[in-house]
Amino acid sequence: MTCKTPLLLAALLALAACKPAQEPTPASSQPPAQAPTPAAPAPVEDTPAERVTAEFPTLKMKAVDGSDYDLTAHRGKWVVVNFWATWCAPCRKEMPELSALHAMRSNIEVVGLAYEDIEVPEMQAFLTKHPVTYPIVVVDPFDPPADFATPRGLPLTHLIDPQGKLAHSFLGPVTAADIEKQIAAAK
Repeated sequence: MTCKTPLLLAALLALAACKPAQEPTPASSQPPAQAPTPAAPAPVEDTPAERVTAEFPTLKMKAVDGSDYDLTAHRGKWVVVNFWATWCAPCRKEMPELSALHAMRSNIEVVGLAYEDIEVPEMQAFLTKHPVTYPIVVVDPFDPPADFATPRGLPLTHLIDPQGKLAHSFLGPVTAADIEKQIAAAK
């Protein structure tokens, strides 16, 4: 029995070696499948760009007191455009100083853009408790003014020069001294 096992094994190996080669698969008339081509990136003009504040921004909106606010009507003066919200503690803290700046400097005007979802009567009630000397405009956070960058944080203050050109932007709380320093540096 032991003699037959090596002979059997040798015969199997010989038969395996004599096995005919597999026939190649017939060539197809179809070209070989290719990996899918990755989608080309969208052209730059189709990709929404981050909004930036225009060099000469415009702003025409209705103020909380019912008056019309038009930024271009304030040419000849420095204009402080302050994005803020009632729920923002640093915003509320800077309001009295911006109000004093607006009242005490004839060459500087301030406008507050309330960047929040709030109704005019609610804002009027807030302003009764926190009065300011400058106009307040409620801005829809889902549709902010087109000529201004969408605020990434509050408060956000833009300083517009007497010719209507954006002179400087401040992210975070600002003081009257910061604004006056920037005005002096621009002269």
